[in-house]
Amino acid sequence: MNRSIPPMLPTTHGPKERAHPARVLTRLVAATKRHALTSGVFILAATALTPLHASQLVSQNLKQMIQEADVIVTGEVSKVTDGIENGLPFTEVTMKVNSSIKRDLALNSNYSFRQYGLLKPRKLQDGRYLLATKIEGMATWTVGEKVTTFMNKPASRTRMTTPVGMAQGKFTYSGAQAANSFDNRGLFKGMSVDPSALNAKESAMLAKPAGAVEGEVLMNLVKRAVKEKWIEKGVMR
Repeated sequence: MNRSIPPMLPTTHGPKERAHPARVLTRLVAATKRHALTSGVFILAATALTPLHASQLVSQNLKQMIQEADVIVTGEVSKVTDGIENGLPFTEVTMKVNSSIKRDLALNSNYSFRQYGLLKPRKLQDGRYLLATKIEGMATWTVGEKVTTFMNKPASRTRMTTPVGMAQGKFTYSGAQAANSFDNRGLFKGMSVDPSALNAKESAMLAKPAGAVEGEVLMNLVKRAVKEKWIEKGVMR
C-alpha cells in the first residue's frame, strides 16, 4: 500500500512569525533537516504548516522591494522543474533574461533559482510519497510567461530563495500591463517619491491603490531609482 509521509513540521504561532516569508522558509528547511536521517535513509517531511493567507503576509511596497532585492530580472520563464537535493525538495525556475537591475545579467542569458517545495507529489523508493509543499502566498511559475521578479539573496546554506514578499515581488505581464498575484494592492502604499523626479505617467501610476500598471513605466522608474540612488538620497521614502 502506498503511504504518504506523515506531517512533521511545527505549526507556527502569532501573526508576525507566521507572516514573514524568510522565517517560514527557515522553519520548513530546518524541520525537514531535523527529520531527514533515520537508519541511514533519508525520510523527507511533508509540510503541515498552517496555510498562509495573503492578508497574513508582510506587505511589501515598491520601495521595500527595490531595497531588499539582490537582483531584479525581467524575462520569459523557459523551464520549471523540481527535485530533491540533500534531503530538501525544491522547484527550479529558469528565465531567459531580457533585462536586469542591481546585477548585470547578459541579454538572453539564463537566470535560474530554486525555491522550496515540489510541483507535485513524488514517489520515493520505499513506496511512500513526498507531498508537494503548498505555502499560500508563494510565487508560482509557468513556462512561457513574461515576468519581472524582485529576487531575495539566496540563503547561504541551501541557496534557495523567493521573490521579495513572496508572490508580491513577482509581476506577470499581460500585453504591456504588469501585475502581481495580489493585483498590485499596496504596491505604492506607505511610500513617497519627490514629485520633481517623476513624469506624468509615473505620478499617475503611483497614485493607483491597485490594478495592473504599464510595465515599461514601472521598470523605467525602478531603473532610475536604483541608478540615481533615490532611496539613499531620500528622493524615494
